[in-house]
Amino acid sequence: MPQHSHVSRRDYLFRSLWGGLGWAAGSAAARCLAQSASIAEDAIDAHVHVWSPDTRQYPLSPRFSEADKVPASFTPEELFAHCRPAGVQRIVLIQMSFYEYDHSYMLEVMRGHPGVFSGVALIDFRRDGVAREVDRLVDLGMRGFRLHSRGDAASWLNAPGMAELWRRAGERQVAVCPLINPGDLPIVDALCRKFPQTRVVVDHFARVGISGQIVDAELQQLCDLAKHPHTYVKTSAFYALGAKRPPYEDLLPMIRRVVDSFGPSRLMWASDCPYQVQPPHTYQASIDLIRDKCDFLSTEDKRWLLRDTAAKVFFA
Repeated sequence: MPQHSHVSRRDYLFRSLWGGLGWAAGSAAARCLAQSASIAEDAIDAHVHVWSPDTRQYPLSPRFSEADKVPASFTPEELFAHCRPAGVQRIVLIQMSFYEYDHSYMLEVMRGHPGVFSGVALIDFRRDGVAREVDRLVDLGMRGFRLHSRGDAASWLNAPGMAELWRRAGERQVAVCPLINPGDLPIVDALCRKFPQTRVVVDHFARVGISGQIVDAELQQLCDLAKHPHTYVKTSAFYALGAKRPPYEDLLPMIRRVVDSFGPSRLMWASDCPYQVQPPHTYQASIDLIRDKCDFLSTEDKRWLLRDTAAKVFFA
């Protein structure tokens, strides 16, 4: 039989207390790790571009050349190598400008991976028959239409085709997705007021911070869009905003401001691959900013940003 050492009642209670606390702390740490992993399960990346190295089968627009393709290709397989280890299972594809209005490659990718991809198309609102084109693309599986401001956003307000696009998108319950600069925010605000039932998803914080500085007045204009109940914001493209260096913690105050304004159910995380995976940037650093660095977000909040908002808007 083992020998019994002499332990006072006080020592026994002391050791029992700290043993229990140590067990509890270990259990809490385990729960925290499990919770962190579960938050990223079935995550959705709400903004990715793909393109093929095969320009014979998938020709580029005449406005682009092979030299514009940096990297030379970004196929679904190349994407999966980055996103699968991070727990991302579904992706919203954004039509790459190299192809302009020819969506052949993106549609082929969507067909080849049922249930994995949703799509946001490009549309020429200056051409006749915008509503018919919206219907055609929605019937093919598109769930949004990207607008790209090239300094011409002021012309959007009075363009008949733009009004037709916003009206028909609202009727078909798909999103208008403006890629804009901070100076274009008043234009989007005016269109939101004009078409209040149209779902709007603003890309990349409206590029607030692209200059290297988070300008408070610009951020406030973005946050003011929250008064439109069908307007959403992508918390994305961290590599391009603020200090532009991982782990991107300088962006946390901006993220908190948009969370306070819009609520987590109107925000969605996105990487903006393949640009987010050009060194020194990584896919994991992007998702980790939301999953692990935003201590002002609850577990439920993080699930909205990392999955549920994008599921509601692009996969419902």
